[in-house]
This record gives sequence, structure tokens and C-alpha cells, in this order.
Amino acid sequence: MALMDFIKKQFIDVIQWTEDDDQTLAWRYPMRDQEIQSGAQLVVRETQLALFVNEGQVADVFGPGTHTLTTRTLPVLTNLKNWDKLFDSPFKSDVYFFSTRMRMDQKWGTPQPITIRDADFGAVRLRAFGNYGYHLTDPKLFHTLVSGTREHYGVADLDGQLRGLILQNISQAVASSGIAFLDLAANQQSFAQALGTQIAPELSKLGLALDGMTVQNISLPEELQKVLDQKIGMGMVGQNVGQFMQYQTAQAIPAMAAGAANGGGGVAGDAMGLGAGVALGQVLAQNLAQGLNPGAGANAAVLATPADTVKPDEVLATLEKLADLKAKGILTDDEFSAKKAELLKKLS
Repeated sequence: MALMDFIKKQFIDVIQWTEDDDQTLAWRYPMRDQEIQSGAQLVVRETQLALFVNEGQVADVFGPGTHTLTTRTLPVLTNLKNWDKLFDSPFKSDVYFFSTRMRMDQKWGTPQPITIRDADFGAVRLRAFGNYGYHLTDPKLFHTLVSGTREHYGVADLDGQLRGLILQNISQAVASSGIAFLDLAANQQSFAQALGTQIAPELSKLGLALDGMTVQNISLPEELQKVLDQKIGMGMVGQNVGQFMQYQTAQAIPAMAAGAANGGGGVAGDAMGLGAGVALGQVLAQNLAQGLNPGAGANAAVLATPADTVKPDEVLATLEKLADLKAKGILTDDEFSAKKAELLKKLS
């Protein structure tokens, strides 16, 4: 009786995969030393595909359903083995099952800032993260290029590769979207669509289809965020240098007042830090006058100081500040040249 049980185990008449977990993409049916009976039943459930491989050569693919294995249902394998149309003996072949269920909420993100071209800033280093979904569509391609002969290939095995593909294509996606960085946060859906369009062909090369792509957050490194905040602040008060100096002054007054209350003696130094290049009292007085009468020449607060009160060291300090603003992209070359000529004229 034990001998008969052993003999029976050598022949397989039902091949199926119950898919016990939700993390497996590809699974090889355990043949051991067994052979498949001619006329055996292959059961492929919904969200599954089955692939026959003979001596390393990919053969027939089966979709959902119950299939009787004959030369009619195994045409490629029949050709590979040179069977005649009436074969009825057991045969040896590897059978792989693939899960085609959607893999949702897969995470992606930029571990380090990446550099992209931007219409406003020229180049920007940004961070971003979101999620995406995909499913397997081509078992032949996936088996050949990805999973191979492994007994088990899971979602986690593919995660790093897909993250890498997304990161490689972010810069191109931003460029193709035509969205400037300052508008990305308000157009995350458009950015996600552009990124998905860029990624989908890459996934199809692996036998996968993209089911969705989201961008949940876009941000700058801290040091660039400070520059952006400064530019936004300048935009709120106007684009000329005088108004920007007023904005800087207003931002710094609380800190200077706190320093004075604590006995600090660096008021004059703080005034220079504002980039005004003039005495603190003169800046504050002019700022108050400008605030009461905005139309009375906004730039006069800093750069239009009467010639008899302008000193060479003040002009140099102001030029240094203007050069810094130009380096940060806040001033254009033409604006800087004009202000420089204006200041140098006061020394003549």
C-alpha cells in the first residue's frame, strides 16, 4: 500500500495555486520528481496567470479558468517537445503562477534632494514623495527579465527597482509638465500625471502596468526654503530694492529691540546686517516717511541718500549687499548694474 501511495505521488493530475499571501508576484509550482499527467487539470484563478517553461524555454501562457492539458491546449510546449498529436504519457515541465492583482499604496520618495531645471530659479533642489500602484500584465516578459527561476518572487523584491525608476524620471517629468517650481505645490495632480506618463513605459518594459501615481508633498531643502521665503517676502512688498530694504528692516526690528532690552550693544551692526548701508536712525525715519507716503519715491530709503551724507564705506557696504541679492537671483544683472552706477555717481 505504501508503494502504491509513492507511485501515485509521482504523477500530478491537478495543478493550482491557492495564493495564501498577498505579497507574492510569482510562484513556481513544486514539481520535485513528479511528472504531469496527460489530461491533467490546470486551475488558474481570477487575478492569476500560469506559464509553462520547458528546459528554460518559455512556452504556453494560461489565463483564468480550468484547462485540460493536451497537445491542443499546449501548442508551444508540444512543439518544443516534438510530441505527436496523440501523446498520452506523463511529462516534465516547470509551471509558474503569477498574481495580477493591483498592488496599491506602494511608496516612493527622494531620500536626498534632486536637482531640476526651473524657469524661475534656473535650478532647484527639491524633495518629493507619494505613492503609486501597478499590476503584472506580461508573465513571459516578467519571468524572463525579473523573476526568473526563483521559487518565490515578492512585492518587496521589486520595490527598490521601481523606486529607482521613479527617481530617475522625476526631472524629466517636471520638464515635460511645464510647471514652474512655485506652481508645483498647487498643481500636484498635474505633476503626478506627468510623472505617471513618464514612468508607465518603463514599467511596461518589465511586464507591468501602472495603475496610478500620486504626489503627496513637494519641498525644498531648508537653506533654499529660506531664500524662497525671502523672495516671496520681497514680492509681497514690491520688486524694487528700496521696498525690499524696508521689508528687511521691518523683519529685523523685533530682534534688534530684544537685543537692546538685554543690554546688547550691536544695534549699529544689526543695521548694517539689514543691508541698508546707512545709519539705523536714517533708515527708520525714511521707512516711516515712505509708509505714510508710498508714492514719494520708494527707492529713496536706501539708494537715493543725499550726496553730502553718503560715505565711501556706506556705498561699498550697499554694493556688497546688492551683489549678494544678485547672486541669489533676487536682482537681475541689469538692475544691479543700474544701482551700481547710481551709487558710484554719488562718490564722484
